[in-house]
Amino acid sequence: MVVTTPAIVLATLRYSETSKIVRLATRDHGVQSAIAKGALRPRSRFGASLQVFSSGQAHLLLSSRRDLHTLTAFDLTNLPVALASNVARFATATALAELMIRVGSTEPRSEAYDCLAGALEVLEPAGPEQLPGLAVHLLWRLVATLGFEPGLSQCLRDGQPLEDGPLAFSAADGGALCARCAPTAETTMLPTPDRAALRALVSPAGLPGLLDQRHAAAHRRLLARYIHYHVAEGGQLSALEFWVGRAWAGS
Repeated sequence: MVVTTPAIVLATLRYSETSKIVRLATRDHGVQSAIAKGALRPRSRFGASLQVFSSGQAHLLLSSRRDLHTLTAFDLTNLPVALASNVARFATATALAELMIRVGSTEPRSEAYDCLAGALEVLEPAGPEQLPGLAVHLLWRLVATLGFEPGLSQCLRDGQPLEDGPLAFSAADGGALCARCAPTAETTMLPTPDRAALRALVSPAGLPGLLDQRHAAAHRRLLARYIHYHVAEGGQLSALEFWVGRAWAGS
């Protein structure tokens, strides 16, 4: 069966001297793996379209017998070259792609596809002052859209309302704990301004404003711990690890 769907290239792998395997986030068919035969030939019909983070219309010949399909064509609509002009920007895009590959299934997830596409669109022109907070916001939004949104409105253990002021955040529990439950768990205490910032970072409404380097680094570490518990399930996410610290070392 041949299908055509909006798609974003998440990763590529050389398959032979002439072909590539591509991992695609598609709007209509989830995350798919496909072989692009002849993609490495000098006069390939794919040209330079199969670059990581390229978006376009993917023409897929779906196989009913195996998980590797055939990419017959890719009509490029956007090649976001500016993502590679800044290490932190590129690392953020790579961490987003890694999350999609880790969590994505072959079931249609149009909301996750749209979230990723929107994230790459706003990430590409982001300036250096905006980028630290924006990067955390975009990853939180994809985490939430994939079904792992943290609980911040009430205690996740006993359901009690949360008092105003500092917030006890438990990555293992999946969000906020009340004053009674917090001492029995490993938590990060967020001062009131950081509590407000976290709500804004997770919210689809927007950003908490500019984050300085110290606060942005703290929010990256908090998000990474959360992802390791609830998305990675203890596994290694190399792009995320690079994004947390090393991508920002020269910022």
